[in-house]
This record gives sequence, C-alpha cells and structure tokens, in this order.
Amino acid sequence: MSERIGIVTGGGDCPGLNAVIRAVAKAAAKRGWETIGFLGGYEGILEPQRYVNLDYQQLGPLLTRGGTVLGTANRGRFSAKVGHGETRGLPQELIDGVHAGLRELGVRGLVTIGGDGSLSIGQKLFEGGVPLVGVPKTIDNDLEGTVMTFGFDSAVACATDALDRLHTTAESHDRVMVLEVMGRYAGWIALYAGVAGGADVILIPEIPFSYESICAKVREREAAGKHFSLIIAAEGAREEQRFFLVGLFDIIGSENRVQTHRAKEPVGRCFQL
Repeated sequence: MSERIGIVTGGGDCPGLNAVIRAVAKAAAKRGWETIGFLGGYEGILEPQRYVNLDYQQLGPLLTRGGTVLGTANRGRFSAKVGHGETRGLPQELIDGVHAGLRELGVRGLVTIGGDGSLSIGQKLFEGGVPLVGVPKTIDNDLEGTVMTFGFDSAVACATDALDRLHTTAESHDRVMVLEVMGRYAGWIALYAGVAGGADVILIPEIPFSYESICAKVREREAAGKHFSLIIAAEGAREEQRFFLVGLFDIIGSENRVQTHRAKEPVGRCFQL
C-alpha cells in the first residue's frame, strides 16, 4: 500500500489556494503517494468524514481557478485564536478525533494551508502528535518567520489599482479620499500599496496616529496648491491611546466635501471626502 497524505484549507480564501493544492498533489504523485483533500476545513477530518481523492492528472484546471475546491471554514469547533496574539488550547477530544480520522483513512501526514488562525490550530495538533506541515496562506502577510505569504502580492496589486483609480477622481474633484484595506493587525497591505500607489498618508497598526497630524498633512498639501489627498488606512490602524480606526471622515471632512463610497475591491472599503 502506498503512502497517503491529506490536505486541509482553513480560514479565508485567497488567490493561490488551488495552485498549492495542485502542487502538493503533484509532489506526492511523483513519490508514488496518494493524496486526499478534506472538505470544509478541519471539520472534514472528524466523523462524518468528508473528503475527496485528489488525482494530480485531473487538477490542471486549478491553476487559474480562484478560491479553494476543498472549501474552507474560519469558525466551528476548531478555534485556537481568541484575539490579537492570544491562543487557546484545543480540547483533547478534538485532537483524539483528528488522530482517529487520519488513522482510519491511513493518512500518514497532514498538509495545512492557512493563515494565522489555521496554522495556530495546526500548531496545537502538531504538539498533540499529528504529523503536519504548514503552508503560509494569508493576504495579511502576518505570519512569524515568513517573508511573504501567498495571497499577499495579489492583495497589494488590487489595493494599488484602487488607489490609482481614486487618484484621478480625487484630483478632478478636489477630494480627500480614504481607502481602507484589510490586514487585521498588520499594516503590510496598506504600506506596500500606499508606497506603490502614491498615497499621501499611510496609516498602519504598528504606528499609532493622531487626527491632528493627518489634518496637518492635508492642510500642508492645500497650502502647496494640492487640493486633493489620498489616505490609505489598514483596518487595524489605531489612534494614539485607542485601538481601531473610527470616525476618520468625520474629523477631516468639511460639510461641503463629505461623501462616502464603498469600493468593490475585496481588500477594503473606500471613503470619499
């Protein structure tokens, strides 16, 4: 009987998931191993088990297909993250259930494709004796010991494109526009896209901001004849002595220049002021 490995995807979907699934199945096939994919995240390992056999020869179309063909989940019984930098242990019965599920299917090792939450679960399973390899997947690029996660580059490209599109409108209408991007507690998307897209103000969680400094920058540009400004804000950006970004457009907008607009990009929201 050949060796058999399993693949599970967890957390949010992002570009590249299916390509990684195909790559794992391809590498396994070259070694003469079988690969099965668990459906719906870690829950697919437990009874009633949900999985599919992954034949590398049939996975070619996955290279250009978004999302994950295995499905994913970021809630349920498997949850190791409880807040910023905080984790909790998994109940022993869950770890025992994973052992039993893998043993029943003859799976010798598990490949976990996920971000901060999914790999925190994977770490708990590994500590519980489950042979496991973690693949860093997250648009946030916030995994320790990883230079760049897959999904991050696509998110930056999307956010940069949004800034490029906002620039012409902001300049044409003398607007201050605020683009909020995702990233949880890390400011990588805002920083990379802000530099690439020519943002005038970049707000990231790592450096607390003050509304006074933002207003001063906008006024400085106005005095220099620049009657528009682009501000990009990470979703976890925090004011000094506070945590989440709130009420930015209420502070810097004037009564005749305030409008709001939601961008359709999946990496954030846009406020037009």
